[in-house]
Amino acid sequence: MNIIHSSIIITKLFNSQVLFPSIIDEIPMGILVLNLNREIMLMNSAMEALTGFVQHEVFRVPCAYIVRCNICLEKCPFLSIKEGFSSICLEGDIINKERQKFPVRLTFAPIRNINGKGVGFIECIEDIRAFKALESNTVEPYSFGHIIGRSPQMERLFKILPSIAESDSSVLITGETGTGKDFIAETIHNLSQRAKEPFIKINCGALPETLLESELFGHNKGAFTGAFENKPGRFKLAHNGTIYLTEIGDLPINLQVKLLTFLDDKIIYPLGSTKGLPVNVRIIAATHRNLEQMVRDDKFREDLLFRLNVVRLHLFPLRNREGDTRLLMDHFFNSYTKQFKKTIKGFSDKASKILLNYEYPGNIRELKNIIEYAINICHDNHIEAEHLPAYLTENRIKIDEKKQTPLVIPSPTNNETLEWSSIEHKMIIDALLKARGRKNKAAEILGWGRSTLWRKIKYYGINS
Repeated sequence: MNIIHSSIIITKLFNSQVLFPSIIDEIPMGILVLNLNREIMLMNSAMEALTGFVQHEVFRVPCAYIVRCNICLEKCPFLSIKEGFSSICLEGDIINKERQKFPVRLTFAPIRNINGKGVGFIECIEDIRAFKALESNTVEPYSFGHIIGRSPQMERLFKILPSIAESDSSVLITGETGTGKDFIAETIHNLSQRAKEPFIKINCGALPETLLESELFGHNKGAFTGAFENKPGRFKLAHNGTIYLTEIGDLPINLQVKLLTFLDDKIIYPLGSTKGLPVNVRIIAATHRNLEQMVRDDKFREDLLFRLNVVRLHLFPLRNREGDTRLLMDHFFNSYTKQFKKTIKGFSDKASKILLNYEYPGNIRELKNIIEYAINICHDNHIEAEHLPAYLTENRIKIDEKKQTPLVIPSPTNNETLEWSSIEHKMIIDALLKARGRKNKAAEILGWGRSTLWRKIKYYGINS
């Protein structure tokens, strides 16, 4: 091999020179090539999709900083290879750039020269989320993959998910925040024929509009200031897999046009390029917004809604899923007591009554956070009412069904303003504690918009 302009060329294997990266990019498994110092020299497209990093970000970076595998924390497998093993295959968990943790199968092997001397290492990583989801489905009653429920709504959903997964039609998942839209999208991918290919999640509301187009479709070198080299977009990284567009209602209008064009011809155009690239991906989109109303308000394109709305799944809020609250309470209780190694026996009658009668504007996510909080601070045999967040016992929250935003009952009168301010202050503090200081997550727990939470934090002087 010779290195020419940072491209690795294979010679004498074929009649003409071949780019080595182009060969490993076609392999549907993450591949890293490392030097003897275990620094990354090369990664393929599948590895970029798995980790969220791209080649120029990881060049000569130690493998452990990018893969972030639990196996690395115990003992680097490459050290065993140096001691005489030829190759090692293990299962573990990695954490990608988006801080998502998922199971993988890893193969570690040495690279030797013609004299048998080690000159580097190769690491192959296979995403096994699909297999783990099938395993978990057989263990947990009233579940389907990571989705749990026994209400009539969830039973109907479990029946149709396999047939939806078999098709390649676009899917639109709607429902309030915290209802499990991400789990549904991932389950559809894991049940499909694309399960071994990348599953790429893009939060359309999390990135500035100026960066979002480059993240989605990529850019060519020189396309804008700071574009020092070509960058593949998420669509290209997801080739043959699934693109999950969460918060699709936050996608800017100009990018809605580009997404619509892609759905029509399956070709992407990176920034700065006039040449299109064919990409084979399935689109799953999700939102908590009313897209039909956004169409009427000229904030969302009607033709794009038609393209996305081929298969529509609506997830009901937890308060409308009979029997699921108790089931989820027990599931999260068992999970967190095992994780935190607590010997708590269960919920007291009073705590159970509070939890079962609460309406959960933050849905399953809020219930999960409440149980985690309670188990963290409980040192008794049972979770009592005082172990629950204060806002559950000091304030009753109901949902305005029409607006789908939290409405506090009763509203404070002039004589109650001081008392109400104290309650609201405690609610915010509890939410921030549960969210570990992350304001976006605290807003989700409270069922407020981010700007509402930030305004109230400033009003109460909580930052100071």
